[in-house]
This record gives sequence, structure tokens and C-alpha cells, in this order.
Amino acid sequence: MNKQLLLCLLLVSSVTMLAAQPAKKVLVFSKTAGFHHDAIPEGIAAIQQLGSLHGFAVDTTTDSTKFNSDNLKQYNAVIFLNTTMNVLGQAEQVAFEKYIQDGGGFAGVHSATDTEYDWPWYNKLVGAQFKSHPKQQEAVLNVVDKNFIATKHLPATWKRWDEWYNFKSLQLDNDVHVLITIDESSYQGGENGNYHPMSWYHDFDGGRAFYTELGHTKESYKDPLYLQHLLGGIQYAMGDTNP
Repeated sequence: MNKQLLLCLLLVSSVTMLAAQPAKKVLVFSKTAGFHHDAIPEGIAAIQQLGSLHGFAVDTTTDSTKFNSDNLKQYNAVIFLNTTMNVLGQAEQVAFEKYIQDGGGFAGVHSATDTEYDWPWYNKLVGAQFKSHPKQQEAVLNVVDKNFIATKHLPATWKRWDEWYNFKSLQLDNDVHVLITIDESSYQGGENGNYHPMSWYHDFDGGRAFYTELGHTKESYKDPLYLQHLLGGIQYAMGDTNP
């Protein structure tokens, strides 16, 4: 084999390898310091499958030391998957704030609102603080914005079974776009009244943040409607406005 042919083959191989690598990457963070959801493995597997189908790579960790500037800069979004209580140290919090300020993305799932109560910046990022929940039951969700990538596929009223949070603090200012509310008359135990948001998104402090309260149950991660909802939130967090 002459050198020119060998060089051509090497170039073709390199281009093929580059083309096969996903253009974007997310980090799924599922550390818990309080309640540990048994659906976390199903959630991780579902996000990995979404990544395989939609062209983004997925790393997973429960190691908070991964929250440093050198490591975070490789990710288009960080997903807090059913995290609970205080999961980051002070230096790690600073690194995550800088990551968002530099244009990074955040997607919070379910108990991401049961996380870092004493960190005001994070409370604004995620948009709410968990207060309580009644027993798991079926309820009716109202999709109030069908023009967003996480909700455009959903019916206007969406009946499903999950664990429904009441929030003690909702930091949903004018820049926050509410996507889904829950009808408290459709289930028992709601405490936020006639306007009870359950999913939202906003541009925040230089980056992007999406939150969905849905996702407590293992069954959620086999539900096509929920998975498309979660995918849309991840795509927004990654910066894909027209996926």
C-alpha cells in the first residue's frame, strides 16, 4: 500500500470517527443526601436511551467533585435527576454558578426542588422549594403552553399517575415561563391553590433552566408522553431551540 493511499484511508477513518461522536453531551447528577428515589436507575437508563436516539452523549455521576470548572465545561447541560438535600460543597456551588453564567444549561427532575434549600442562587435557578406531597394518585395536568419543545406534543389536559408536590416557595418571576399546572380539584392533597405550576423554564443568569415536577415513579420512565416531555426540557437546556 503506497503512502498516499494509506493517508487517504487514515483521513477517511478520522472523519468517520468524528462524525460518529455526538455533538453534545450532558451530565446526569443523581446524588442524594435525603430521600433516595428507587426510580433513579430507570431515569438514568431512559436519559441514556434518549441520548442514543437523539444524538447527545450522557455521562452519569453521584460524585459532587465532578462539579469543577475543568470538568463542567465539556457539558451542554447538567441534569439534577431526583437529587435531595445538600449535594454540593461550597467550591462546587461556585463552579456550578460559573458554569451557568458561562452559558450552561440545567434540567431539574422531580426532587431537584427538594435540594439545596440554603443556596438562594439554586432556589432561583430551579424555581421552587418542595414542601410536602399527598399519596401517589392520578391527577389532571393542564398544559398551558403548547409552543415549547417539552410540551408541544402533549394534550391540553393530561391525566396521569405520579407523586404531586406542594411547594413552600415558588420563585416564578416574570422571566419564568410556566408550561404545566395541576388541577387541585382532580386529586386530594393539593395546597398551592388555583394556580399550581408543575413545569417551567427560563433563561437564568447567562444560562438556561428547565424543571419538571413529574418523574417520581419508575413507570414514568416508560411513558412515551413523559419521555418526550423530559427530552424537550433537556434539549432546551442544551441550547437546542429547534430540535
